[in-house]
Amino acid sequence: MPSTHPSSATAAFFDVDNTIIRGASAFHLAKSAYQRKFFGTRDILRFALIQARYLVWGENREQIDEVRNRALSLIAGRTVAEVATLGEEVWDAVLSLRIYPGTRRLLDEHIAAGHQVWLITATPVEIAQLIARRLGATGALGTIAEHKDGFYTGRLNGDLMHGQAKADAIVTLAEVNDIDLDESYAYGDSLNDLPMMRAVGHPCPINPDLRLRRHAQEVGWPIREFRGRSQRAAGRGVRTASWAGAAWVLGLVLRAARRRLQGR
Repeated sequence: MPSTHPSSATAAFFDVDNTIIRGASAFHLAKSAYQRKFFGTRDILRFALIQARYLVWGENREQIDEVRNRALSLIAGRTVAEVATLGEEVWDAVLSLRIYPGTRRLLDEHIAAGHQVWLITATPVEIAQLIARRLGATGALGTIAEHKDGFYTGRLNGDLMHGQAKADAIVTLAEVNDIDLDESYAYGDSLNDLPMMRAVGHPCPINPDLRLRRHAQEVGWPIREFRGRSQRAAGRGVRTASWAGAAWVLGLVLRAARRRLQGR
């Protein structure tokens, strides 16, 4: 439970994927982009495989880089307005329904206590800021895809907002906004969020992967588990989500095969 002492110098920093939203937001964006003909079946199959791995084993740097590089190449030439519209649609239809109620309550408690609330995520900054607005957060820092004259170039502006980059970002943010990091909070689900959590006085893993869970237990950090009443229940939730994604992809493959057969 965050302190109820109002202070504009106190902040709470939240990761997004598997901390606020169940699963990888990039997959749901990719799925919607596929439905809008941004790219083809092979690409969405790759994203689906990444989503399944993420739900079962958590994130890793190689996986994040794979998503980043492929996503950048796919949006090259698309307009910022197109992606913004896509983000609104995905939030309304999917992401808003996948928020962990426990994390939402925690975020609202920080807002009620007068704390600044920031989302810090590898998710594209446009989507991160959209989620922050919808949740009533102060703001968001995310990965910035370069764009010129309103069109994405397929390159990054800076580095991926991940790992040490998250910690560096909140230190800079604290300097600009006069935030006391010793009195602040950080929430994440992966060992890759460790630098960010080490930068504050009140780190707390949410739905941690195995490596982060072990570290938290070793150093005595509190752990929040919002996936179910027990690890067994949490595991069932992960497998259910994975099978749901797999079923959608299987249906996609079968429809594609049927169209090919009919075209012969």
